[in-house]
Amino acid sequence: MRFFTTEGPVRAEDHYCLAPLRRWDLAEVLGLIEQKKYFLLHAPRQTGKTTCLLALMEYLNRENRYRALYVNIESAQAAREDVTLGMTAVVNSIANSARWRLQDADAEGLAREVLQQGMLTGLESYLTQWCARSSQPIVLLLDEVDALIGDTLISLLRQLRAGYVQRPQHFPHTVVLCGVRDLRDYRIHSSAQRAVITGGSAFNIKAKSLRLGDFDQTEVMTLLGEHSAETGQAFTAQALARVWELTQGQPWLVNALAYEACFDMPAGRDRARPIDIELIDQAKENLIQNRVTHLDQLADKLREERVRRVIEPMLAGTALGLVSEDDRQYLVDLGLLRRANGGGLVIANPIYREVLPRALAGGPQDSLPQISPTWLNADGSLNPERLLAAFLAFWRRHGEPLLRSAPYHEIAPHLVLMAFLQRVVNGEGTLEREYAIGRGRMDLCLRYRDLTLGIELKVWRDGQPDPLAEGLQQLDGYLAGLGLDGGWLVIFDRRDAQPPLAERLCERQQTSPGGRRIRLLRL
Repeated sequence: MRFFTTEGPVRAEDHYCLAPLRRWDLAEVLGLIEQKKYFLLHAPRQTGKTTCLLALMEYLNRENRYRALYVNIESAQAAREDVTLGMTAVVNSIANSARWRLQDADAEGLAREVLQQGMLTGLESYLTQWCARSSQPIVLLLDEVDALIGDTLISLLRQLRAGYVQRPQHFPHTVVLCGVRDLRDYRIHSSAQRAVITGGSAFNIKAKSLRLGDFDQTEVMTLLGEHSAETGQAFTAQALARVWELTQGQPWLVNALAYEACFDMPAGRDRARPIDIELIDQAKENLIQNRVTHLDQLADKLREERVRRVIEPMLAGTALGLVSEDDRQYLVDLGLLRRANGGGLVIANPIYREVLPRALAGGPQDSLPQISPTWLNADGSLNPERLLAAFLAFWRRHGEPLLRSAPYHEIAPHLVLMAFLQRVVNGEGTLEREYAIGRGRMDLCLRYRDLTLGIELKVWRDGQPDPLAEGLQQLDGYLAGLGLDGGWLVIFDRRDAQPPLAERLCERQQTSPGGRRIRLLRL
C-alpha cells in the first residue's frame, strides 16, 4: 500500500508521487551538463530537491554517457569553521557514496591516501585523482551545501573553482550545488578574514541558478488522484479546491494535509467515505496544533533578525520601506513568502499565514492567566457581547505586562489580542488572519460554530492622524467580503506620553460609511 509521505526522499514504490524530472526543465538541465557547466538548484526545505537529484543521477547513469553521483555533505556542518575537519567529512562523504552508489571499490582507499597528506586542498586533490581514474566524465551532485559554515563553505567553493579549469578529464565534468538558498545569499562570515564574503565572489564559475517550484494546481490534483485510483476513496470537488487554497502547492503541506486526512484521522481511514472539506479543514487544524516538524522549523525562523525585519511590518500592515532586497529575497528562498500576481510580496500560503502569528503569539498565550470562558452561552455558543466584556476586563488587568512579553515590539498589541482570541476558540473554532501590507492594518476573522466576527486592528503612532475614519472605511470593505453587517474596530494607541492603559481604554458604538454597526475599542 502506498501513502502520502512527508519524510522524503520520495520512493515511487512506497509513496504517491509525481515524476520528479518533470518538475523542472530537464532539457535545460541536460543542456547545462552537455556544456560542462557548474550550476545551482535551490528551493525551500521539503519541496523535493533531493528526490529530483536522485532521479537525475539515475537518469544520467542509465544513459551511460556520464558517471553521476549524488552526495549529501551535511555531515560537514558539524566541523563549523574547522576547514581540515570539514573537508575530511566532504571527501569521505563523496567516497562512501561512490562506493555504494557506483560500486567504486577504490574510492575509499583513494580518500584515505589523500587525507593522510593533511592538505587544506584535500577536496581538490581527491576530485582531481578520482576523475582521472574514471572512464567517463563525472557529474557530481552535492546536496545541503549551504548547511556548511564560514571558512568551511569558503574552502569548498574555492577548491571547486580552483579545479574547474581541469574538467572534464581531471575534475568533475559538471557540479550541481543544491540547498535552500541561492548562491548570492551565501553570506559567509569568515573568521579568518574578518569579513563577509558572498557566495558569488567565492564561486564565480556558476553558470545558472535553477529554482524548484511548488506544485501547480494540476499537479496537486494528480497527486491526490493517485490515492483515489489505488484505494477508491474520492476527494470531493470542494476538498480538492480546499487543499489547493490552503497549500498553494507547497509539496510538504500537500502531502501532510492529505496524509492527515486519509491515514491519521479515523474518519478518513474509512475508504467508503469521501474526503470532504470538513476533513481537510480539521486536518489543517491538527497539523498546526500538533506543531509538526516542518511548521515548527518554519516558526523557528522568526527568531532571525533578517526575518523579523520583513515579517514584522507585514503583520503590522505597514510598508517594507528600507528592508533590503537581499532580506526580502531570503524569505522568498526560504518559502515563507511568494510574489503574488503583480509582484507584491505575500505570505506563501494560508497555512503559513496562520502559523506565523500563532507562533509569535505563543509566548503571550502561554503567559495568559487562567480565564473563565464567560463568553459562552449555556448551549456552548459564543456570545459576542460577553466576549467583548471579557476582553476589556482582561486588557485592563493584564494588557501592559503581556505587551512586554511579545517578541515583536511593533506588533505587540496584535499578538496579545490574537493570544486572547486563540484561547477563546480553543479547538472549537478558527481565527483567520488577513495581512494588508502597506495599508496600516491587520484583519481577523473569528469563526465559532455558527458565529462569524470580523475584527480590524489599527495602530495610532506619533505624528499620525487618528486612524478612526480610515479604519471605518477599511473595515466596511472587509466586512462586506465576509457578508457581515457589523464588526469590531480596535485602535491601539501607541503614542508617547499616554495615560496608563486602564485609564485610556474606552468602547463605544460607531456607524461605518456603509451603515454597518461597529464596536470601536480604543486601547
